[in-house]
Amino acid sequence: MAIEIIMPKLGVDMQEGEIIEWKKQEGDEVKEGEILLEIMSDKTNMELEAEDSGVLLKIVRGAGETVPVTEIIGYIGAAGEVVEANQSEKPAKVADNPVEKVESPAQVLETSKEVAPVAEGEKVRATPAARKLAKDLGINLHLVVGTGLRGRIHKEDVEKVKQAIGRISPLARKIAEDKGVDISSLVGSGVRGKIMKQDILAAIAPSQEVAAESQVSPVVETVKEEVPSDIEIIKMSPMRKAISKGMVNSYLTAPTFTLNYDIDMTNLMALRKQVLEPIMAKTGNKVTFTDLIGLAVVKTLMKPEHRYMNASLINDANEIEIHKYVNLGIAVGLDDGLVVPVVHGADKMSLSEFVVASKDVIKKAQTGKLKAAEMSGSTFSITNLGMFGTKSFNPIINQPNSAILGVAATVPTPVALDGEVVIRPIMAMCLTIDHRIIDGMNGAKFMVDLKNLLENPMELLI
Repeated sequence: MAIEIIMPKLGVDMQEGEIIEWKKQEGDEVKEGEILLEIMSDKTNMELEAEDSGVLLKIVRGAGETVPVTEIIGYIGAAGEVVEANQSEKPAKVADNPVEKVESPAQVLETSKEVAPVAEGEKVRATPAARKLAKDLGINLHLVVGTGLRGRIHKEDVEKVKQAIGRISPLARKIAEDKGVDISSLVGSGVRGKIMKQDILAAIAPSQEVAAESQVSPVVETVKEEVPSDIEIIKMSPMRKAISKGMVNSYLTAPTFTLNYDIDMTNLMALRKQVLEPIMAKTGNKVTFTDLIGLAVVKTLMKPEHRYMNASLINDANEIEIHKYVNLGIAVGLDDGLVVPVVHGADKMSLSEFVVASKDVIKKAQTGKLKAAEMSGSTFSITNLGMFGTKSFNPIINQPNSAILGVAATVPTPVALDGEVVIRPIMAMCLTIDHRIIDGMNGAKFMVDLKNLLENPMELLI
């Protein structure tokens, strides 16, 4: 029997994934654990492994398609096995007729039969994990209501039934099996909520009443608006949706303000020139100003007086989590979005170690090879738009961080020094702060210390 390949749910918030590339083609042999395809979930590229060995019989959804989680994207089975094409496994195409009909309650009720318990003798749709758990627990899968696509049973559905079985009478359980009643959602009238015969019968009656009433419900029609020829509608990618959701959440959640400072880059430029060749010889990587600024941020954050700059709000913003380490997020712009790879344990690194670590995650970000763990756990973030000539901007905090540092352009600027006007390379920095955790004075003190370190950077090598 052919085994379904489904779009996995890789996180609590994941609703859909984009297929980047199939590593196998129809007819290819597949071994359990072998990489089948690459998908993008939010901002993370993930490789999906085969759950069973066999032949890739059919690819239902191709590269470039965005697929809801738990939807079928392909089949694995025995050589020569035929999979019937089923158009219901693909999203329905929009009809040429601009008038679309909305299902009546009766039609909705009829559709809902797909997610009722499957009758004895009929094929049960279930994930391998659900089948294994049901077998281990001795649970009849025909008793389980699947919450997946078209009633597919997941492990969590079996666990719900496991919990319910311990609180149901034998007679009630037998009636539930015969009538196809989902016992996992019932509250029993017996002692300590035990489900009894009358509870099952009561659960059957309302559904019959709804079915009778729904027969007279009217059909509602809606008109689909045509798109003018000079307008193009582009569907948001999973990455763009993740960015949109994150930015809205940050903007609407945190009351922020931004502090702007000018940094004299004369000494930092001299230091970079001095360490450029030694670090290249040792690591094979070129040290950048982002590396030097990043390490300076890390050292400043580790000072006890700046601990709230390296903190997060937790438990519905009722507690502050102070981090005694620094995981530095570095924003990386891509053609189709933005990702923030994280240098974990940056506070333990020397300059050369930081250069290697930052280049590694930045390269992975640029090639779409970042793992989920390499994009999570940041305690502070920096974003650099200086290479584009940006003079100042208000960066949005990468939640749940309490602040983010924006790096703007370095511009030759006349400044007064010892009573004389001289030209110095001045870089602008913009610190956005979550005012729920940090006050203006504390943010300013942090920037004063960071400015002092960048203008006197020899401490970065100590």
